[in-house]
Amino acid sequence: MTRVYIASRRPADVAGEVERLSKAGCVAFVLRQLDGGGMLDQERLGAARYAAGLQAEVELEGARPVAAAR
Repeated sequence: MTRVYIASRRPADVAGEVERLSKAGCVAFVLRQLDGGGMLDQERLGAARYAAGLQAEVELEGARPVAAAR
């Protein structure tokens, strides 16, 4: 599965880009970190997940999965 990298800064821009790419058939997205994983990145991640839908895979670049963090 090919992952598409998203670097937009504003959550609304992230959502728009993910929505456009989802309609084109993309199902895996990686958000580039802009805030070191902080609040801005979390807001962007939420916007991307909402826009991508339940069947898509969305992750923050460099972030460990929750299960691996334990």
